[in-house]
Amino acid sequence: MPTDALGAVRHRGARTGRPPAMSDVAALAGVSHQTVSRVLNDHPSVRPETRSRVLEAIATLGYRRNLAARALVTRRTGSIGVVTPGSALFGPTSTLVALEQAARDSGRYVSVATLRSFGPDEVVPAVEHFLAQGVDGIVVVAPRTDTVAALGSVQAPVPVVVVSSAPDLVGAGAVAVDQEAGARAATEHLLASGRRTVVHVAGPDEWFDARDRLRGWRAALDAAGVPVPPPLPAGWSAADGDVIGRRLVEEGVPDAVFAANDQLALGLLHAFRRAGVRVPDDVAVVGFDDEPGSAFAAPPLTTVRQGFEELGAHAVRVLVDALGGAEPTRELIAPELVVRESAP
Repeated sequence: MPTDALGAVRHRGARTGRPPAMSDVAALAGVSHQTVSRVLNDHPSVRPETRSRVLEAIATLGYRRNLAARALVTRRTGSIGVVTPGSALFGPTSTLVALEQAARDSGRYVSVATLRSFGPDEVVPAVEHFLAQGVDGIVVVAPRTDTVAALGSVQAPVPVVVVSSAPDLVGAGAVAVDQEAGARAATEHLLASGRRTVVHVAGPDEWFDARDRLRGWRAALDAAGVPVPPPLPAGWSAADGDVIGRRLVEEGVPDAVFAANDQLALGLLHAFRRAGVRVPDDVAVVGFDDEPGSAFAAPPLTTVRQGFEELGAHAVRVLVDALGGAEPTRELIAPELVVRESAP
């Protein structure tokens, strides 16, 4: 790159006391302002050698796009607001990480509001906060019934996508993992291994995922024509699973247990191991989520894997499509049964 051109651009920047502008990049690369814009927007019409020259000028000058100026022109900030539970549970946390990565892959970034509760008094201010920031759209991670109820009081002039399997969402795009299909697959796998029936340790009823997994478990048993034991209600923690496991040891260990998440399943394994109950010889155990430690349980846990990366990518794509004028859509992501030693 000619040193005289570089010197002239640097001198102009030093004289005005401003950071490098797109016009400086154009001058240094010897191209038009429009060509620089095409390179920045990854337009296919730019010749490779021209693109290389513009990128070199950008790196040399340390040019950064002025997002505020861009927003004034395009009326888009390139940002997405994400409303999510303030929870350390694996599902919501993994969903948030997947959304952030998918947004970055699409050239956008996220602003996050984690809520202590999901009543209208928290959901509405969070949405209003994002609208004041000028976000292009909003994604709401809505795993609970109260979350969806609170969304009924939200009026947003930008596209809204809800990560939830709630059946009564109106006017918003929705993306979810097919929890019911995953539960059916887990239950059918246990029955196919010769178990007479399957006991279900259910998650909290106010969670849509727990309801869907319960429904899938029951549908599989009904389809097979086998007895449907009463579900055992629990929370989401390993401690809850341990309590249920000790109860099953006292009352009679069943052929098989399908737990609503991996933490419950790990608690069951702990209780069974402590009581001398052999898994899978005496009882087979299947979880749901495929948390990172599940493969290292004793024995390694058979579980249902949720495709969180795919979930995040679909949610962002539905939002981007809505920004382009498409009608809101509902999409279900297929889960995957991962067979390990707890239920071979």
